[in-house]
Amino acid sequence: MKVENEGATPEVHVNRGRKNILKYLGPAFITSALVLGPGSVTLSSKIGAIHGTDLVWAIFAAVIFMMCYTEMSTRIGLAAKQSFINVMLDKWGKIVSILIGIGAFLVTASFQAGNSIGTGIAMKALTGVHSTVWIIVMSILAIALLFTKQFYAILEKLMLGLVLVMLGAFLITFIAVKPSFADIFSGFIPTMPSGSIGLVIALFATSFSIVGAVYQSYLVQEKGWTIKDAKSSTRESYLGIFILGFISFLIMVVAASVLKPQGIVVNDASEMGASLEPLFGSWATVVFMIGLLGASYSSLIGNATIGGSMLADGLGFGSKLSNIKVKFAIVGVILFGSIIAIIFGSAPVNLIVFAQAVTIFIVPFIAICILVVANDGKIMGTLKNKLTSNLFGILGLLVLLYLAFNNFKNIFLS
Repeated sequence: MKVENEGATPEVHVNRGRKNILKYLGPAFITSALVLGPGSVTLSSKIGAIHGTDLVWAIFAAVIFMMCYTEMSTRIGLAAKQSFINVMLDKWGKIVSILIGIGAFLVTASFQAGNSIGTGIAMKALTGVHSTVWIIVMSILAIALLFTKQFYAILEKLMLGLVLVMLGAFLITFIAVKPSFADIFSGFIPTMPSGSIGLVIALFATSFSIVGAVYQSYLVQEKGWTIKDAKSSTRESYLGIFILGFISFLIMVVAASVLKPQGIVVNDASEMGASLEPLFGSWATVVFMIGLLGASYSSLIGNATIGGSMLADGLGFGSKLSNIKVKFAIVGVILFGSIIAIIFGSAPVNLIVFAQAVTIFIVPFIAICILVVANDGKIMGTLKNKLTSNLFGILGLLVLLYLAFNNFKNIFLS
């Protein structure tokens, strides 16, 4: 009997270990999936094609700041008894809470067209059916998903699946191109090649998403985590955002290995997929497009969820994904992006400028709000910010203010 019991014990521990791992996967993977959209794929491809691996360091710098703010938001979600916007309502009043909600909605809605277009392009490449058809079909599927029971549980599994699809697709492509590891390691030494400042700014703007980071607090509460889950949820937040950076890294290195030697500069992600075919055959394009589909569709759903939820919360309707008013606000973002994509075929320049103008003011302000709440002992208790979090948080805020200044200069002074 003793031998049997000893043999059974490891099996129980293994099963428990697996359950614990699965239990703490979710919110940060959703955040990672919605931040890594078709724009990020295109930008990473373009940087690799122009500058090779010289700007690899910039990805990981942006990811470190994203980790910092996502981890802070995770702790806010654990410690606060209400949503982030309601915390700000109590702290600084109704105008601030409405401003955050509307600002988050405008930022996400303005970039939603790109997610719809990316989904359509990827599906067209995989099936040959016109992208407009797929924009409509995939938008309808997203709305249908929204009105299912236990939407959060389904969203979590879907996003985790799409992240794994992206990771698998781009990792296979990375292995196929056999990049130079000497070049990769040299890319971790910070340099600023001539003409690269605009691309570095764009990379930080896409990979360091404060709106995505702040929504982590909502996802943590939606999942039902509490203070006792603090250690595991913090690890999950780091892992999820690390994977975001790792996928961008894979794409950049693939572009550096394949496109830069040929002098090819990509303007959209579909060109990156097409560029792989002469060297590696049609399968490479298919694999890359599967990755692009994962990036686009996860952002289409996740981006809309952020914008709709935070708008509803800012207007006082609540933020729970089971709330019908929240669902209709999310539908509004999905439909807005789809209609713009179908009518214009791409996000209009005026819409992009508008989104940048909104970002100038709202993004640094939300970062300040996160820092203020995370340092409030009455709200946070034992989860209050430590020195390291404040140090990286302030450095991240300075980066955001610099991005805002550059956007302001480009929009209003050039």
